[in-house]
Amino acid sequence: MSERVPVDLVGVRIQLPSNQPIVLLRERSGTRYLPIWIGAVEATAIAYALEGVESPRPTTHDLLKMVTDALGSQVERVVVTSLRDSVFYADLDLVRGPDHVTLSVRPSDALALAARTGSPIFATVEVLDDAGIELEGEDEELTEDEIDRFREFLDDIDPGDFEVPTS
Repeated sequence: MSERVPVDLVGVRIQLPSNQPIVLLRERSGTRYLPIWIGAVEATAIAYALEGVESPRPTTHDLLKMVTDALGSQVERVVVTSLRDSVFYADLDLVRGPDHVTLSVRPSDALALAARTGSPIFATVEVLDDAGIELEGEDEELTEDEIDRFREFLDDIDPGDFEVPTS
């Protein structure tokens, strides 16, 4: 099993000039960041969870948390496990009493659930070595500016702008 490194979910950013949303993880005991490109819907789900925004009706990630709670399970951890052909992979570890289940999931979905449950997040050393970057000047002013750009991006989203993969 690969060594796991604790990371913090910093937030959602917009990569310019493409306006592609990314979720940004930060190595807790180091200086590297892990940017993971995600879809706009997932970016919204993560941003809303981090900001404490509650939707009038449960979103898919809210529903998953509700089902997990109703079944007496807990999200034990999320692990970003690998990067293959520019695609990130993650495991969602669930526990219910003595039973443990690991599901292979999209990192964006696992992170949206972790943001709702407060579950710990990890990345393997290999993923951080392959895709981790050092960011300079990551400060509150930059963060607020990026959040404002992301909010503007969300205001202009039309669900018809996105194709839903069939596989």
